[in-house]
Amino acid sequence: MDFKHENNKFSALENSEELAFLSYIPNGGVLTVDHTEVSPKLEGQGIGKKLVAQVVDYARSENKTIDPQCPFAKSVIEKTPEFQDVLAK
Repeated sequence: MDFKHENNKFSALENSEELAFLSYIPNGGVLTVDHTEVSPKLEGQGIGKKLVAQVVDYARSENKTIDPQCPFAKSVIEKTPEFQDVLAK
């Protein structure tokens, strides 16, 4: 599984086919995560959580915070203490 980041989106690719993605809207110092989608054939394999980890790492490297409007991303961040440092206040 390869991961790609472009156009405000993290994608999970297999043989160049996008099978999952997480999109966000940049607004100053905040990345608003608005949607996460995983192909049914990948469900239950932790790909969605890996995409959330990608946006968390990106936010840290860019010194930004995350406003998780997407219910899935919000749930993952709330359940993962090591991701909560990038949560927008």
